[in-house]
Parts: sequence; C-alpha cells; structure tokens
Amino acid sequence: MQWISTISLWLIPIMIGFILIYGTLKKVPTYEVFVDGGKEGIKIAVSIIPFLIGMLVSITIFRESGALEFFVNLIRPGLLALGIPPEIVPLAIIRPISGTAALGMMSDIVATHGPDSFIGRLASTLQGSTDTTLYVLTVYFGAVGIRKMGDALKVGLLADVVGIVAAIFIVTVMF
Repeated sequence: MQWISTISLWLIPIMIGFILIYGTLKKVPTYEVFVDGGKEGIKIAVSIIPFLIGMLVSITIFRESGALEFFVNLIRPGLLALGIPPEIVPLAIIRPISGTAALGMMSDIVATHGPDSFIGRLASTLQGSTDTTLYVLTVYFGAVGIRKMGDALKVGLLADVVGIVAAIFIVTVMF
C-alpha cells in the first residue's frame, strides 16, 4: 500500500512536468499558454454564475416548499410493496440536479441507518451509479452557449433512471 501512496503523491507533479517539458521541446510558449488558460477559466467561471444561482434557488424551493416530501408520501405505498425504502427517493430525485445536495442526503442516510444497512448501501451505490445530469447541462452547456439540449437531457435522465434501477437491483441481489 505504501507504493500506491507514493505513486499518487508524485503522479500529478510528474504529469505537469512532462507536459511542460514536452511543450517546451515543441517550442510552445508554455507559460503564456498557461496564463491564457487561466484568463479563459475565470471568464467561464463568471459566465456560469447565473446558471448556478438559478439551479440552486430551484432546488431550495423544491425542497423547502414540501413538494419533495409530498411526492415521496404519494408513492410510498408502491415503493414499500416493491421493497424499496422511501427514504431513498429524495436522493434519487436530487442526485441528477446537485451532487453536493445528494452527497449531503446520502451522508444523512448513512448516519441515520448505518453504512452496512440495506438503505446505507443503496444510498452509496445510487450515489456512484448516477450523475448530476441537470447540473452538467446547466453549467457546461450554458458556459459554451448551447441552447438546444433536449436530446442530451433525455439521454442523461434515461442514464440516471437506468443507474437508479441498477443500483436497486444490485444492492437487493448482492446484500
């Protein structure tokens, strides 16, 4: 295990050094290119702020209004009949929207039920088998100015549904 730790400590500095040496050998002005990349990064960060604020406000309204809790209570009987814990639904809904909010929910689930419980394992597996689809579309598509994202949204949400179903199936079968 010590050699893995050593490799992980040195891997990024070695990669950066390799890129700098390679760029210099190819006569690329590496410092100037680095500075230009930093300037572009700051411009992109500033341009995505409105998209992030809109998304975060929407998430807060959805959670605080009680709409999320109402939806969970509405489908609770069906979930219990299928053997799916209703406590997992908020995580499954929030995960495609915000990774940070979903991580907080998962942490709460694991703290409440334990990491080795069925719901704790399901929450952890769900967290790893889905992506922050709406966040990715909002931030990255907004940053580059893509306005038509219908197909990407459909495919991303379908992948999230498949990830949720797969997580439930795998945890149910394996544990």
